[in-house]
Amino acid sequence: MLFSRSKGLVGLDIGSSALKLVELQEKKGEFWLQRLGVEPLSPEAIVDGSIMDSALVVDALNRLVAATGVKTPNFATSLSGHSVIIKKIQVPAMAAEDLSEQIRWEAEQYIPFDINDVRLDYIVLSEGEPGRDNMDVLLVAVKRDKVNDYVSVIGQAGKVASLVDVDAFAIQNAYEVNYDLDHSKVVALVNMGASVTNINILVRGQTAFWRDISSAGNGFTEALQREFNLSFDQAERLKRGQPVDRYQPADARAVLDSVSGELATEIQKTFDFFAATSSEGPVDEIVLSGGCALTPNLQQVLRERFGVPIEVLDPLRRIHYRDGDFDRDWLRSISPMLAVAVGLAVRKAGG
Repeated sequence: MLFSRSKGLVGLDIGSSALKLVELQEKKGEFWLQRLGVEPLSPEAIVDGSIMDSALVVDALNRLVAATGVKTPNFATSLSGHSVIIKKIQVPAMAAEDLSEQIRWEAEQYIPFDINDVRLDYIVLSEGEPGRDNMDVLLVAVKRDKVNDYVSVIGQAGKVASLVDVDAFAIQNAYEVNYDLDHSKVVALVNMGASVTNINILVRGQTAFWRDISSAGNGFTEALQREFNLSFDQAERLKRGQPVDRYQPADARAVLDSVSGELATEIQKTFDFFAATSSEGPVDEIVLSGGCALTPNLQQVLRERFGVPIEVLDPLRRIHYRDGDFDRDWLRSISPMLAVAVGLAVRKAGG
């Protein structure tokens, strides 16, 4: 199921706070936006990346499919969090058919779960070179029950989960399609969702380090709930810069900046670990995505902490669409949260 190949896929990001759907069409090497939709999810539907109430997710997906008019049956989705293990390993140089048979046994030393409980896939990063006895392999393992949960809700909505990927890789796909890679820079792609932040560090245009951290958008919401005694929905609105009752966005600034500082600390730990385990230079640039990236003043807090350029990823930057099909201001307002869905749709659009 991981990394399966199929034509005509719809990208579906099943996030903790919302479902995001993107369908693209490729024409002469360029991508055109066909359908796009966002459907909010109840906070109790998905907790820490695990589906807790599949009926709520299926209902939301049915509404999203109906609203967007998607006819394509094949969907692509992705996962992140503690159930996903990504490792770059070295194995003895061998032929592709031999590696296919051997990889399960190689993986057992690196996967902290029972090998029978995971879906396993791999990509050869570097073939054996003359004088080298080993080759680099990217190993991906996801707990089988989590894959099944996500596949099941898509199936219950009358669609087929033809591909299951990993959030960090989908973000990289979206970035590569929309931006020119600078191979001289170390770039950190930081995708901040509701419950998980995915960090993917690129070196010379290739993924070099990955980590998912639990500090994410819900931390801002929960802090506002505690500080001002608000409901979840009220805190969400205040977080997005909307006044709530007697509270104005300025009232929330200190709380939001405090949580932004805590998130920056967790990101810093990841960068420090990367620096300690890699011979590469420090991070030169941070590219943010996810709904949390729009939190007021977050970019400035991160800029002051890291002293490097901070940019918000626009996953539709080089995606074309016909005038009248989509509202430009609406697309601009939601684009950071579409990165995973676009990355999934781009990867297989047109084959």
